[in-house]
Amino acid sequence: MHPPTHILRSFAALALCGTLAACGGGGSGKSSTAAPDAAAPSSTAARPTPAASPEASAPPTLPVGSDGRAPVFFHGKRGGAKRVALTFDADMTSDQGPRAARGERFDNPELITTLRRLKVPATVFMTGRWAEQYPDQARSIGGDALFEVANHSYSHHAFSTPCYGLPVIPRGGARADVERASAAFRTAGVRHAVPYFRFPGGCYDDAALRAVAPAKVTAVQWDVVSGDAFAKKAGPVADQVLAQVKPGSVVVMHCTRSAAPTTEEAVRRIVPELRARGYEFVRVSDLIAGS
Repeated sequence: MHPPTHILRSFAALALCGTLAACGGGGSGKSSTAAPDAAAPSSTAARPTPAASPEASAPPTLPVGSDGRAPVFFHGKRGGAKRVALTFDADMTSDQGPRAARGERFDNPELITTLRRLKVPATVFMTGRWAEQYPDQARSIGGDALFEVANHSYSHHAFSTPCYGLPVIPRGGARADVERASAAFRTAGVRHAVPYFRFPGGCYDDAALRAVAPAKVTAVQWDVVSGDAFAKKAGPVADQVLAQVKPGSVVVMHCTRSAAPTTEEAVRRIVPELRARGYEFVRVSDLIAGS
């Protein structure tokens, strides 16, 4: 099935991801750089199984495939309640410290403040390098019950190629990179970490899914591309999200001022308009639990 034209257009901006390496929106992962399939097979939203922890409050996950591949979640139930999950990739590659030292901002505290003011639950897919650069913000986000922090790798290097020119994870290094990010979250004091993983650039293949499966994570993609990466105006970003959202949607956005400077403004329009349409904002864990 071919993705809608409006989603393909949004990938023109995301192709710049390899240049700045600060963008987490890419392909759906059916092939390493394919665009998200807005009509993903129902198996991608299969009924979840309990997480490994015996605690009832443990975040829900999807079952590992019989062939050893990590499960992939694209969106929640289409019928029933009108629920939508806003997700924000907090991107920073392992080698961008010098750029941060020169003043480039890979964070977006104004966005987090706006989400809190509007009381919008969200899932933040954070790289371990971002948590190391901004430990106070990581701890604050990860300690707020409004949010949950998910794994976006440590290095923000590609887990499959081609992937927008991103550097590539060394062979055999996928699981270690995921676990290094989790360790960075613990060091920063992140409390609400969930066992979900988003591939840098959204790029993956079967080998990548098998490589991360031992980390016991559910891979989370999306069905709505916001187009906020490198956008210069908030209006088109808001328009694109509002045109695509359906019940159960997962929206991919960014929490990185240098690469997505209009996201906070776009959110200020998206949230009230979707609420006026009867949508409830939830976290990814809520969508998985209700699938």
